[in-house]
Amino acid sequence: MKSLILSLALAMPLLATVPGHAQAQQAAATAAPGKLVVDNGTRILATLQQRRAEFQKDQAALKAFIDGELRTSFDREYAARLVLGVHGRGASDADVKLFADAMADNLMQRYGTALLSFEGKPRIRLKSETPLPGNRGVKVATELLRDGADPIPVDYYVRNNGGWKIFDVMVEGVSYVQTFRSQFDGPLRQKSIAQVAAELRNGSLQSAPADGAR
Repeated sequence: MKSLILSLALAMPLLATVPGHAQAQQAAATAAPGKLVVDNGTRILATLQQRRAEFQKDQAALKAFIDGELRTSFDREYAARLVLGVHGRGASDADVKLFADAMADNLMQRYGTALLSFEGKPRIRLKSETPLPGNRGVKVATELLRDGADPIPVDYYVRNNGGWKIFDVMVEGVSYVQTFRSQFDGPLRQKSIAQVAAELRNGSLQSAPADGAR
C-alpha cells in the first residue's frame, strides 16, 4: 500500500502555479506553502474522483493530466540531484534532466493507474509548517484522510524556486529521495547516468518505492 500512497503523493501537484499567468505565479511564490498544499491537493483529488471513469478508459488522458501538473509543481532536477547523491557530482545539467525525466516517466507508467483505485473520499489535512535548516525550504506536514481508515502521514519538503515546489515526499516516515538513492546506488556505481536513465525509459530498471503493510 505504501507504493500506492506514494504514487498519489507524488502525483498531487500540491504547489502548482498557472503557467503563463504572472499574477498567479507571484501569488504562489508568496502564499504560505501549507495553504497551497491543502488547496491545490484538494483540487487534484477532486479531479481524479470526478474524471475517474474517463481516466480508466483513457490512460493517455490520465498521463497527460498528471504529467502536466508535475511539470509545474515538482522540482524534478533538484530532486534528481538529491537522488543521484555522490553520483551526481560533476554531472551535466543535461544528464541530470535526462535522469529526472526518466524517473518521473517510469513512476507514472508503473503507478499511474493506482491513482484511480483510491476509495473512501481521500482528502488532506494540514498539520504544521516547519522551516528547514539553512533556509533550504519548508516541511509541510499533512495527513491523508480516508473514510473508514487511519490517517496516513505525508510530509512534503518544498522550496521556493519560482514558486513553491516539491523536492521530496515522506510517506509514513519513508523518504522518496532516500529510497531511490539507495535503490539506484548499485546501478550508478556500474553505469553512467545516461545508461541508467535509458534503462528506466525502456523498463529494464524499475523505480520501486518501499512498500508497507497497509
